[in-house]
Amino acid sequence: MVEKYNIKGGTPLRGEVNIGGAKNAVLKLMAASVLVKGATKIHNVPDLTDVEIMLSVIEQLGAKTRYNRSSKSIEIDASELTSVTAKYDLVSKMRASFIILGALVSRCREAVVALPGGCAIGERRVDFHIKGLEAMGAKIKIENGYVIAKAPKLAGCDIYLDIPSVGATENLMLAAVLADGCTRIQNAAREPEIIDLANFLNAMGADVIGAGTSDITINGVKQEDLHEIEYTTIPDRIEAGTFMTAVAATRGKAVLKNIFPAHLTFFTNKLLKMGANIKLISPTAIEVSCKSRLNTVNFVTQPYPGFPTDLQSMAMVLLSTANGVGIITESLYENRFMQVPELRRMGADIHQDRNHAIIKGVKKLNGTTLRASDLRAGASLVVAALMAEGSSIIENLYHIDRGYENFEQKITLLGGKIERFDSDITSSEDLKGVYNAGI
Repeated sequence: MVEKYNIKGGTPLRGEVNIGGAKNAVLKLMAASVLVKGATKIHNVPDLTDVEIMLSVIEQLGAKTRYNRSSKSIEIDASELTSVTAKYDLVSKMRASFIILGALVSRCREAVVALPGGCAIGERRVDFHIKGLEAMGAKIKIENGYVIAKAPKLAGCDIYLDIPSVGATENLMLAAVLADGCTRIQNAAREPEIIDLANFLNAMGADVIGAGTSDITINGVKQEDLHEIEYTTIPDRIEAGTFMTAVAATRGKAVLKNIFPAHLTFFTNKLLKMGANIKLISPTAIEVSCKSRLNTVNFVTQPYPGFPTDLQSMAMVLLSTANGVGIITESLYENRFMQVPELRRMGADIHQDRNHAIIKGVKKLNGTTLRASDLRAGASLVVAALMAEGSSIIENLYHIDRGYENFEQKITLLGGKIERFDSDITSSEDLKGVYNAGI
C-alpha cells in the first residue's frame, strides 16, 4: 500500500523535539563492525529503511544481527563471515552500502561488491575508492556491474583525493585498518561522521589519527588487536537542521534536544543572519524561534565545515518567503535542485540557471499535491507544506522514510498538522475526513 502525507499548513511549531542518531554515521559504523571477529553493539540507532538495508547487506555476509528498536540498539556478531559478496539487489537501494567494500578487503583480503549505480541528485562516481584501494595493493576489476577486489597483501601508502569525498575517505579508512604499515589520506573529508567513524575504529583497537582534518593517518594493526565494543552514534545534524528550518519557517518556537550544536555552526549563523533567534540551552540543546518574516541571504554548498548540500533544499524553502532576493549555488552535485518544480507549483518565484537558483521571496506559499524526488528534497517539501496556506498532499514517502525516523510523529508533537494515509483514499471528501478519522 502506497502512503502519502496530508499536511495542513499555517500552524507555528512549538514545544520540544528529540533528534535521533545520525543516519550517515551509523551506516558506516555498521559496515566497520565487519572488521571485528566478535560482537559489536551500537546505540542511538535510528529506525530507518536505510538501516534495514545495511543490516541485510551484513547478514548476507554471514554475520548475525539483532535490532532492538525499543532501545535503539543493534548488535552485530561478525565472528564468522561466510561470503564476501554484497549483491546488487541491496547495494542498488542505498549507495552508502558500498562502504562495505573497504571493510571486506581489509578483513578478508577480497570482496565482490555491486556498483551502486545512479543517484537522483547527480553523478557520484566511485573512482576515488577504487584508485585508493589499488594504491594499497588491491587488484581490482569490474565485471557485470560488480567491483571484484583481491588483495593478498595490503600495504599502507599516501593517497591524495582530488576532492574530499566522504565515501572514499570512509572506504579507505576501513581498508587501511588492517593494512601493513601507515596509510595517509590527504585532502580527506572532514565531516563529523568521519570523526565518529574514527572514534569507533579507535575504540575497537584501530589507530586512526587526524580525523576531522584534511590529513588522516591510519597505522595498520593486526586482526587480533581488534576487539568487541559498545558505542553510541552521534546525533543527526541534518535532521536537526530540518527541524530548525521547520520551526523558523512556521514562525514558531521550539527546543531541539540531543544535538551537537557545534556540528550546526554554519547553518546556525545563516539562520541568525536571516533574523531567526537561536539560543544555547545546554551543551546538547538549542531553542529556535522566529516571530517575523525572514530576510534573504546567499548560500553556497561546500564540503564540511561549509554549508551542507543536504540542507540546501531547506535553505531554498526559507528563501521562498523571505524579504528580497537570495541566490543558492550548488557546488557539489549537478542535479540537486529537484525540489524547484514542486516549490514553483506552490507559488515560489525561483529561476534556475544550471547550478544557481535565484529565489525572490513571495508573501506566502499555497498548498497543493507534491511529489518527493529524493530524501532531502522530500523533507523540504514537508517543511514547505507546513508553512503554506491550505493543505498539501505529498507522495513518494519512501524517499523521506530513508532518513527521518518518526517524522510525522515528531512534527505532530510540535503541533504540526500532518497525517500519513493510504493511497486508496482518493476523493476530496475522503481527504477532508483524514483528520477527523485519525488516520
